[in-house]
Amino acid sequence: MDPIIEAVDLHKTYRTGKIEVPALRGISFSVPRGEFVSIVGPSGSGKSTLFYVLGGLAGADSGKVIIDRVNFTALSDAARTRMRKSKIGFVFQKFNLLPTLDARSNIEVAIDIAGNNGDRDPAYLSQIVELLGISKRLDHRPSELSGGEQQRVALARALVNRPAIVLADEPTGNLDTKNSEIVLRMLRHSNQELGQTVLMITHNPAAAAYGDRIIHMRDGEIVEPEKDPQWTGH
Repeated sequence: MDPIIEAVDLHKTYRTGKIEVPALRGISFSVPRGEFVSIVGPSGSGKSTLFYVLGGLAGADSGKVIIDRVNFTALSDAARTRMRKSKIGFVFQKFNLLPTLDARSNIEVAIDIAGNNGDRDPAYLSQIVELLGISKRLDHRPSELSGGEQQRVALARALVNRPAIVLADEPTGNLDTKNSEIVLRMLRHSNQELGQTVLMITHNPAAAAYGDRIIHMRDGEIVEPEKDPQWTGH
């Protein structure tokens, strides 16, 4: 099947003074279009660094990321930004909502940033917020929402432009069981019903199980499940 994401021999090292900490050590894998992939590993395994490199939010020291047959890492900053806007929806653990805007505006700002002002689809937005259970909270600012509601607003923002790819970094990391299930079901819905490719970073075996495939990371490398002693999933 045609891959929509390809990571090719990615290396990334963080340097603090004379100290070097390798975060990615030759990561290579591909994600076919329409797949839901979970990337798991303990803290410090490099999975969040991989998220930022795949999304073009951080650069790799070497290797390349190919998005929809385009060498993403070879693009200029401006071209990479344009591609992110048109192809990728991001979900972050810390929500990253704008505190002065209500929930509806926080969602719709993604449409404005992507330059899709003329492509607003009120019916689609209503469908998303209804599925996420936040239709009655759209006029509230982030400070008036619970953590679970804020994450659901953030997920709606990631999905509103119908991106081909959804990258989610620990989307349930700060949520209780109920809100985690709502977010994970919506990610699964976007994958199965809308055909979006989902790549989710998580340390939670229950969350990872929502994916079609699980990739294990440890010490900046992809490893076999039996070599990940902290993994308790299947």
